[in-house]
Amino acid sequence: HVKPGKGGAFVRTKLRNLKNGNVFDRTFNAGVRVEQALLEKKDMQFLYRDGDDYVFMDMESYEQQNVAPVALGDAADYMVENSTAIIAFYNGEIVTVEIPAAVELTITDTEPGVQGDRVSGARKPATLETGKVVQVPLFVNPGDRVKVDTRTGDYITRV
Repeated sequence: HVKPGKGGAFVRTKLRNLKNGNVFDRTFNAGVRVEQALLEKKDMQFLYRDGDDYVFMDMESYEQQNVAPVALGDAADYMVENSTAIIAFYNGEIVTVEIPAAVELTITDTEPGVQGDRVSGARKPATLETGKVVQVPLFVNPGDRVKVDTRTGDYITRV
């Protein structure tokens, strides 16, 4: 809410297009009402990949829904079979996919740790079971389960 010394007050906002995810600035005069989009959110479980699409199942009705990679965004890097997500719908179309802030995944490939190589804070690249590459401490080996922050892509801890 901005009230300049001269003229009427106005409100500066950042709005996000639900269909394509673009964010843009918009200024409204004070007192203008903006209709809020009503989203329907459902708990869904990721089942499998079907070509490029991700197939999710509604946990209540057991209906299956194909989700395009564009709707998943960065969440696609953390999707493994049977993982859960909250999917938001607007007028029957998927607009967002929310995943937990941290997920547990298995390391499929990384250089093995070398005995005596204990530099504090040193990191090495490791490939997760989803194909995403994250930086992990030197003591992490292939086959280890690790917890990863899905917002930043950072290693949290070994599980």
